[in-house]
Amino acid sequence: MSEPILSISGLSKTYKGGVKALDDVQLDIRKGEIFALLGPNGAGKTTLIGAVCGLVRPTAGTISAFGHDLAIDWRAARARIGLVPQELSTDMFETVYRAVSYSRGLFGHPPDKARIEEVLRSLTLWEKKDSQIRELSGGMKRRVLIAKALAHEPELLFLDEPTAGVDVDLRKDMWKQIAALRERGTTIILTTHYIEEAEEMADRVGIIRKGQILMVDDKDAIMQRMGRTEAVIELSEPLAELPASIAEFPVELREDGQELCYRGGDGAGGGREDVARLTKALIAAGIDYRGIDIHDSSLEDIFVGLVSEQEAAQ
Repeated sequence: MSEPILSISGLSKTYKGGVKALDDVQLDIRKGEIFALLGPNGAGKTTLIGAVCGLVRPTAGTISAFGHDLAIDWRAARARIGLVPQELSTDMFETVYRAVSYSRGLFGHPPDKARIEEVLRSLTLWEKKDSQIRELSGGMKRRVLIAKALAHEPELLFLDEPTAGVDVDLRKDMWKQIAALRERGTTIILTTHYIEEAEEMADRVGIIRKGQILMVDDKDAIMQRMGRTEAVIELSEPLAELPASIAEFPVELREDGQELCYRGGDGAGGGREDVARLTKALIAAGIDYRGIDIHDSSLEDIFVGLVSEQEAAQ
């Protein structure tokens, strides 16, 4: 396996007053991947991004990007990193074209009209190039932030809540834009509150809570290892207790014996096969039912469950 494009080791950040925003974070990012960092508000996502982008000074630990130690040679590394911040921090009276061109110059790149046009067209902003940013919709302003980050042709792009505050249709359109960036070879790290966003796009997922990384793995591996099937079977007649043939399954009676709830299997579909066997066992035992509601875990279910388990353990 090739060297990671970004390597974070033992990264910690404690603010005045003793608030620990990051706690011994270890993380490697692979070239060309989309990595989603998930966590509740205050988990440390934005602080982590700020540390890599030079906006936050770590208390301890090391950050290496493109083989450069950011504590020693941050200019060389930072020139290859783009950041789309969560907040709309740009001059609202500037035109789209000038704002994006200025961002390119900030990183020492010479003017390049063709590059600016390419970026604006790719984000459906070319027709708005002469508009002041204040005149744009929220979604278009978000696109301007992405254009500004892409102007200097970064190899590693941070997207901090890239679709916050935009409608569902525009969010899905921006997913396509992000996927297109990856196709062109850009490595992408995104934080998001919309876990469906990570489920849709990410190759790998990291979960952070209270400054600590709880898990990092391929998205599909997480789904298979931690995914579950839940089935609620509405019984025709209430049961006082489960027959032995049914009690062998991971089930429990609920609603005064009116419902049978199954939780088991994994993200590979084994749970649904188990439910099919369960229904056959019910019929064989002479137990009739009126309906079944079956549901496979989403990444959000797994995320919420993992964070809840960690809170309960502390």
